[in-house]
Amino acid sequence: MKNTTSVGGQAEQQAADWLRARGYHILSTNWRTRWCEIDIVAQKQKTIYFVEVRYRKSATWGDGVDSITPKKLHQMHFAAEFWLHSHSWNGEAIIVAMAASGIPPTITDYIEIT
Repeated sequence: MKNTTSVGGQAEQQAADWLRARGYHILSTNWRTRWCEIDIVAQKQKTIYFVEVRYRKSATWGDGVDSITPKKLHQMHFAAEFWLHSHSWNGEAIIVAMAASGIPPTITDYIEIT
């Protein structure tokens, strides 16, 4: 049995591969500051995408996207704004949630939040 961190890392890798296959350029993975983190920062054309990857072993209690609480959504917005400010980005930006499930993880959902 793999530990949660290992499987979560595999889910993030699957998400990055999924994005690359669809023309996204990965700018950063696991971007972190003292105050926030973003799983994947990607760019496609003139838009930056802030991607939260949520893994669930099974969808019994809903998929990974269902696990995003209002508090987590607020954290995602804060992290995106922090990245935009620290990189002086004035263009388009979208927050995305991606769900993965199973072992090995496979992408099951992609939702643009903003």
